[in-house]
Amino acid sequence: MPSLEILRLQGCGLNDTLHSQGFCGLKNLRNLDMSENNLKGNLPECVSNFTSLEGLDLSSNQFSGNVYALKALTSLQVLRLSNNYFEIPSSMGPFFDHSKLKIFQADNNTVYVESEMQSWVPRFQLNEISLSCCGHAGQLPQFLYYQRDLWYVDLSNINLKGGFPYWLLQNNTNLQSLYLANNSLRGPLELPFIPHTVLSHLDISKNSINGKVPIEIGARLPSVSHLYMARNHFHGSIPASIGDMNSLQELDLSDNQLSGGLPKHLFMGCSLLFSLTLSNNSLHGQIPYSLSNCSQLSTLDVSNNQLSGEIPRWMGSMSSLSEIMMANNHLAGPFPVEFCHLNSLKLLDLSMNNISGYIPSCFSPLWLVQVHLSKNKLQGPLTNAFRNSILLVTLDLSYNHLTGQIPNWIGNLSQLSFLLLNNNHFEGRIPIQLCNLSHLSLIDLSSNNLSGTIPSCLKITTWNEISQEYARYVSDAENVNGSFSIDEPIEFTSKNKSYSYKGRVLTYLSGIDLSSNKLTGEIPREVNNFRNIYALNLSHNSLIGPIPLAFSDLKQIESLDLSHNNLSGTIPPQLVGLYSLSYFSVAYNYLSGSTPVFTAQFATFEENSYVGNPLLCGKPLPKNCSTSGASPSSLPKGSTDKGFLDMTAFYGSFVASYVVAILSIASVLYINPYWRQAWFYHTGEISKRCYYFLEDHILPKRFHCGN
Repeated sequence: MPSLEILRLQGCGLNDTLHSQGFCGLKNLRNLDMSENNLKGNLPECVSNFTSLEGLDLSSNQFSGNVYALKALTSLQVLRLSNNYFEIPSSMGPFFDHSKLKIFQADNNTVYVESEMQSWVPRFQLNEISLSCCGHAGQLPQFLYYQRDLWYVDLSNINLKGGFPYWLLQNNTNLQSLYLANNSLRGPLELPFIPHTVLSHLDISKNSINGKVPIEIGARLPSVSHLYMARNHFHGSIPASIGDMNSLQELDLSDNQLSGGLPKHLFMGCSLLFSLTLSNNSLHGQIPYSLSNCSQLSTLDVSNNQLSGEIPRWMGSMSSLSEIMMANNHLAGPFPVEFCHLNSLKLLDLSMNNISGYIPSCFSPLWLVQVHLSKNKLQGPLTNAFRNSILLVTLDLSYNHLTGQIPNWIGNLSQLSFLLLNNNHFEGRIPIQLCNLSHLSLIDLSSNNLSGTIPSCLKITTWNEISQEYARYVSDAENVNGSFSIDEPIEFTSKNKSYSYKGRVLTYLSGIDLSSNKLTGEIPREVNNFRNIYALNLSHNSLIGPIPLAFSDLKQIESLDLSHNNLSGTIPPQLVGLYSLSYFSVAYNYLSGSTPVFTAQFATFEENSYVGNPLLCGKPLPKNCSTSGASPSSLPKGSTDKGFLDMTAFYGSFVASYVVAILSIASVLYINPYWRQAWFYHTGEISKRCYYFLEDHILPKRFHCGN
């Protein structure tokens, strides 16, 4: 088929290397699409003979090596090499003679700086260039200075150095999208002198750009719809002129050092704004009423600032709100009852504020997936709040003043994975309905007034164990609806320290903390329900009975705290098989016998892991176990267990006590003659009575006197 001009092999399951036989004869090809296969290795040398090629798509394969085989294909107009292992020079040197080249896509390859930079002017005028990820491109490539027709540029994630290329905007008046995220750009943000009326997407996040956000940014870039400037070093106030960007849909200024209040004019033209992210700055003051103009606002993130005042009640009328993140500010006042009208709400994070009062019973959005209200001053019972939020994955109400019992309906929240009610004033029993929750990963009910026994049917799991259906639900919630974000931190105590967990680590984390309550009864023996648990804390309760042998099956556990209870019996020697264990405490119980063998990870536990158990012995305690007093787990092979008492010490102490008693009596009789006389008198009387008793009842008749 030497006359073939168009060949499309997209997603045909092609494997291994590209064989030259048969392929090299297709010299008249004008369009070749071999994308989305599994082709490997270098490109055949014969590719350089395809001089008629106008479109070449090799994306999403495993090709490697340099791209100089494509140098001779000067008829190319569209070249797509994304998602391979090619080595792409940032200078674009191999393509300088490609005068017809318009679209060059090479994302997710390796970009490098050539040792000898090309100094001549390229013949191409690109419309689109994508070189994002990965490598070290050095300074901004020189060929960009000669481009005049660009409308799409993505140079993210290649460690570009230098200042912000404002000249790229001046030279390319049709440029619509400019992505320079995650590079090493420095210096101030300079803007073109003449307003750029076409640019709609600008992403300079994750750089080191400093100085103030230009006060005239709204006038110079009036058509921007998506503006991302997060994770830089901007300081000063937010320019009010951003409110003149009437097309603005997304604004992200998070993770800078911005200060001052939120300008009222900022939200005057925000009718299209659906995402506002200003978190991790030093903004202060109150939330202005002009924010209510943003009728399409779906995501509001002002966390980790210094905002004050009450949460505006009018926010309850912003019906499009699905994510509200206002954590770690100085917000006070009651929880707005108007939030009961936010039927689209999926994520609510008001943690680390001073919000007080009751959680309204009417607050139970159907689509709610995450609730973070920890470290506030909320009080009263839960009653019916969250009762109908059956999609909840995270419910964090820790560190408040909530009272009453944990409601039974919590067992109907079938998707619940993270339940944190610790450091409140809940009382009563742990609801047996918690056993209905098959996706629980973290349960923290510590530091309450809970009583009764631990439900033996309680289950715990990790996300890497959950069913594919549930994993798909969480993935859809996170990636499509934006309702679940693993970037929202969850605080949990393990290894006797409090940590904040977020991101992918949460998919591997599982734990139970029931410490500092009034729980009684024995530890359930059904601990195989916790098989992949990471941390278990039952300390500071009134639990009795033995440590279940089934604990030795918890092969993934890293933190186990059973201290400050009334546990008895021996420590199962099989616990030494818990090789992941890095924190262990059974202190202040009534345990006896020998400590586990001082080996492996148990050789790292100090005396404070066992202190407060008077009948325990063995390393690392100062009390040694003798051979006769050791427990079976620590006795030499062939020896027997004769109890926990040291018999040698027992006999010695008995004899010593007896001698002291005799000497004390003798001393008293020697000093006091009256007592001495009474002593001998009573001793004589007792002797007579004993003799007559023996004579009448015990001694044979032949020993009697008389007939």
